[in-house]
Amino acid sequence: MPVNRIKSLDARLANQIAAGEVVERPASVVKEALENSIDAGATRIEIDIDAGGSKLIRIRDNGAGIQSDDLSLALARHATSKILSIDDLEAVATLGFRGEALASIASVARLSLTSNSDTNPSDGMSATSEGRDMTVSLKPAPHPRGTSLEVRDLFYNTPARRKFLRTEKTEFGHIEEVVKRQALSRPDIAFQLRHNGRSILNLVACSEGQSVAHRVVGVCGQPFMEQAVSVERVAGDLALRGWVGLPTFSRSQTDLQYFFVNGRVIRDKLVAHAIKQAYRDVLFHGRHPAFVLFLDLDPARVDVNVHPTKHEVRFRDGREIHGFIFSTLNRALADVRPEAPDNGATAMSGMTTETETAPWQPSLSMAAGVARGDTSQDLGAQTAALEKLYATNAAAVSHSMDRGAFGPGSESGASELGVAEGAEPSGDIPPLGFALAQVHGVFILAQNVAGMVLVDMHAAHERITYERLKQMRDETGIRRQPLLVPQTIAVSSKEVAIALELQSALIELGLVVDAAGEEQLVIREIPIALAGGDVETLVRDVLSDLLTFGSSDRLTAHMDEILSTMACHGSVRANRRLTLPEMNALLRAMEVTERSGQCNHGRPTWVQLTMAELDKLFLRGQ
Repeated sequence: MPVNRIKSLDARLANQIAAGEVVERPASVVKEALENSIDAGATRIEIDIDAGGSKLIRIRDNGAGIQSDDLSLALARHATSKILSIDDLEAVATLGFRGEALASIASVARLSLTSNSDTNPSDGMSATSEGRDMTVSLKPAPHPRGTSLEVRDLFYNTPARRKFLRTEKTEFGHIEEVVKRQALSRPDIAFQLRHNGRSILNLVACSEGQSVAHRVVGVCGQPFMEQAVSVERVAGDLALRGWVGLPTFSRSQTDLQYFFVNGRVIRDKLVAHAIKQAYRDVLFHGRHPAFVLFLDLDPARVDVNVHPTKHEVRFRDGREIHGFIFSTLNRALADVRPEAPDNGATAMSGMTTETETAPWQPSLSMAAGVARGDTSQDLGAQTAALEKLYATNAAAVSHSMDRGAFGPGSESGASELGVAEGAEPSGDIPPLGFALAQVHGVFILAQNVAGMVLVDMHAAHERITYERLKQMRDETGIRRQPLLVPQTIAVSSKEVAIALELQSALIELGLVVDAAGEEQLVIREIPIALAGGDVETLVRDVLSDLLTFGSSDRLTAHMDEILSTMACHGSVRANRRLTLPEMNALLRAMEVTERSGQCNHGRPTWVQLTMAELDKLFLRGQ
């Protein structure tokens, strides 16, 4: 059998192999070209596409341009102006830096690169190259300051690659998404996108007086901004800002998720896990959150050179980044409360807009939320009533009884909640207004400043009870119990090391684990709430999370599931007739409870119908 000898690949074949990594489809060409234009300091970028990019991709910018002497070198492999040493590579601050994109594109297409670094339009120069022989030819070409890249007949010389392209509509959809991502990262740059001569996107540059929100609206739409929570947090050299959609604005797919690290759009498992964890008990199953988030940190703390397309990154301290993202988003979502709407304004479930109104604060002279004409009870009386509600819930839950604070056998709602019977109170109107009636024993009908509010009383009370139980658990700590017979499990040496490294953190979660060998762990104590469960599988899942993401919420998630079930059984049930004082006490509790816009399963707990929407239903004013 003949022995194959080792030999060097010719330049064309080497470039085509590189193209297989860099140029997956027409959108890949657009991404690489846009990154170069942004790095060149462009303030306006025009993109023309024909036939979904397979026939023509033309990108023109007004950046710094390429000097004539460097133009042919720009089409050579591993030639770049972005890095000079390993130190530059370890702290990359530019988007494109690998120096192989143009050479890879030229190996599978007919490429023309025209540029001018001078203000005199006649000083332009053009370089052309085709994949056939990779020869670069130069000639003078008038061009204003900036660069134009023209790519024709993509994959014309690699038919196997070309046949894997999707339909024209699908390929252009990928291109449009690439442009949107870059437009979100740089609102100071104007972008124009045309397909087959038709204008698709025309995003003007945001001036200094305009916020990033203006560009976000242009790309993601006004409905996203109207139902998003603003996020902004700085901790040391970490800064996270942007917007996360309310759980009620969830999507059926991940088509409205944008995460940027130092201006570079990325897809990262660690980031995705942190965001998913933040939405864990407020998002309906099968739905996906919407977000536009920007993470800024020291470039030396993130490695962007781990994948040819630069979509993936590796953080130097993934555990810290994960915790920072999760805690920021978790708190932002928890802090969403019903807010007092302006007259005529739309008050969605937990909606926070760019022009937020100040959160409603109950007046100290106001009745306990439900007293009819009686202003003798102040906020303290209302608080005492709600505490009694919580205490009754806790008792019901601990006995696994299928009733809550308003359960069968209780006294009248007024006496139970410590409030007086009477007519609708006067004074300030709280965000969810005052109850008017109960609909079919399921919904509470209330009136507020904006119009009408409908509340799912069981879902709302379930969230209130659930958050209270979690608070009680966090205050008293997680109780644990020793196993009568410690359980030994076989694991990898890496899992043993991470278990010992984070042993104190596991103890706080109620799990006591010791090493029993180089590849063995012994489980000695577990949380009481998880007694009788599949402990071995749980421990393995926790260790897997710790190795992958640096943290795990599986123990908390399991215990939260138990608390959620307990809260469900301890909450007011459908067809339970409530008095007006009981209904109003529930509304007041919702206004001060975290995540009260959704039940434990992610369903909305309340909706708002404004007067304008009600008028429209009855054709009033038309």
